[in-house]
Amino acid sequence: MVVVAAVGGLGMSFVALLVIGTYSAAAGLAGAAGQSVGLAKGAVPARYQPLVKQWGNLCPAINPALLAAQLYQESGWNPTAQSPANAKGIAQFIPGTWAAHAVDGNNDGVKDIWDPEDAIPSAASYDCELAGYVKNVPGDPTSNMLAAYNAGAYAVIKYGGVPPYRETQNYVKIIRTLEQSFAAPVGRVAPSKQAASAIHFAQQKLGTPYLWGGNGTADQGGRFDCSGLTQAAYRTVGIELPRVANDQYNAGAHPSRDELLPGDLVFFSDDLTNSRLIRHVGIYVGGGYMINAPFTGAVIRFDKIDTPDYFGATRVTEDGAKSLPTALPENRPEA
Repeated sequence: MVVVAAVGGLGMSFVALLVIGTYSAAAGLAGAAGQSVGLAKGAVPARYQPLVKQWGNLCPAINPALLAAQLYQESGWNPTAQSPANAKGIAQFIPGTWAAHAVDGNNDGVKDIWDPEDAIPSAASYDCELAGYVKNVPGDPTSNMLAAYNAGAYAVIKYGGVPPYRETQNYVKIIRTLEQSFAAPVGRVAPSKQAASAIHFAQQKLGTPYLWGGNGTADQGGRFDCSGLTQAAYRTVGIELPRVANDQYNAGAHPSRDELLPGDLVFFSDDLTNSRLIRHVGIYVGGGYMINAPFTGAVIRFDKIDTPDYFGATRVTEDGAKSLPTALPENRPEA
């Protein structure tokens, strides 16, 4: 009964088709992931997009999406970040590396580690410098560059590619996976293999009252907020998403509105230029509707996604979720 009211009086036949049809839609549609170029909508905060686009094309081993992935991994776009290891700024340079490799990106006569107009160009320049060191090593030039960033160029040269160090191999995989999240897809994004089960979990929660900060625990009466619901839904299929909506946005590639499939996460924001300011998330179920935990006083329900604050979507993957940082510097925006 709650479901019908929540979707504005839609008939039970529509609801039944929507619920039952999600399984075949999520599992039965096929597609191929295309190559990526450019930046996904809003993935890079608007103030940094020109810098990332310009300097992300500095050399063939990097691209804007890769540079964006590195910056996000390092600082979460926080220009005042400082780590316990004394890494500073949006690109998290340690002072010694900065002294040796910094560039004056804005040509103001100062190389300022705290200024993104210097730090972002310096990150790109350093990447390209490392790529030059390992340019004759067999294998993928970008992966070799990232391995050199993590383990040093000598190790990459010695082993003829990404060295057999677990930390280095994991670092390369993380950045290459995040690169897909920051890139604007070319062609259709591959469908999710886990979508139907995640939707099934959310369906079982229809009619449950919303709770801000809710994770669905017994002491909370099994209640959720928006990102708590999506996190719990994907946890049932072995995918651990971050807790807040704006972090969940980077857990996979970003299908366009007309390419949405059931199981995609759909996001909403008052600022459509910056994914870090996303404030709401739901699970798409088809037909222009999502299941979501909307706000205090409401229940988990079906709602339309086509609203002025619709930001975009993410097709969650296990590798995408695993690639997300677990600990970034403080002062990150929360959703």
